[in-house]
Amino acid sequence: MAIAMAVLAMLLLMMMMMKTLDADNTNGLYQPCGDTKIQRSDGFTFGMAFSTKDSFYYNQNQSHQLSPCDRRLSLATLNSQLAVFRPKVDGISLLTINTSSFSPDTYGGYMVAFAGRKYAARSRPAFVANSTYIVTSFTLVLEFQKGRLQNLYWKRDGCASCSGKSNFVCLNKQDCAIRTSSCKNRGGSVDCSLGIQLAFSGTDKHLMALNSWCDCACNRRWSFNIFTIQSIVDLQ
Repeated sequence: MAIAMAVLAMLLLMMMMMKTLDADNTNGLYQPCGDTKIQRSDGFTFGMAFSTKDSFYYNQNQSHQLSPCDRRLSLATLNSQLAVFRPKVDGISLLTINTSSFSPDTYGGYMVAFAGRKYAARSRPAFVANSTYIVTSFTLVLEFQKGRLQNLYWKRDGCASCSGKSNFVCLNKQDCAIRTSSCKNRGGSVDCSLGIQLAFSGTDKHLMALNSWCDCACNRRWSFNIFTIQSIVDLQ
């Protein structure tokens, strides 16, 4: 499968990530297109696909969104890209994607977070960039029930973080964006690498509550696990 082949190219990177996880990790699934149940402190693998907004919908019908793991999508033929992460369950992680050699707008400008096959879950497509603007900061919440991933959703702040920042623009009253021409890879001076703050909610397979979302929302002090993807792989 196209995505499975791309994931193989990322296995070495994920094994390096595993060194940051506690020894009590019990999740042996290392690709996003598979089903698993997790407990607190496990590593959890999920993917982030970059493509056009319409490409995430079956026959471009925006009432029928599919997971990037679904073979009915044609992401491999649309120059789509894939990043794979393996954060620690119930820790707040800052995921980053280095854009020095990756321009999201050239691959469709939208991203979808996903994991699972039979129990597939995926986020709504989130706008990242076009030729004029790029959004560099996101918050993604992973919701589990009895250890099974149920949902991934983007938490918006209504542009509160734009306040007082003259170089940012509020898009659609929900996203803070910067002009793409200001980015280093477009001749500007700003590091436009993508940052995704990750948090967990719900319960693990032992019905233990996942509390990192509450701590994130309440602005409590946390140490962040930082995973940086230096490159993106083709879905082919």
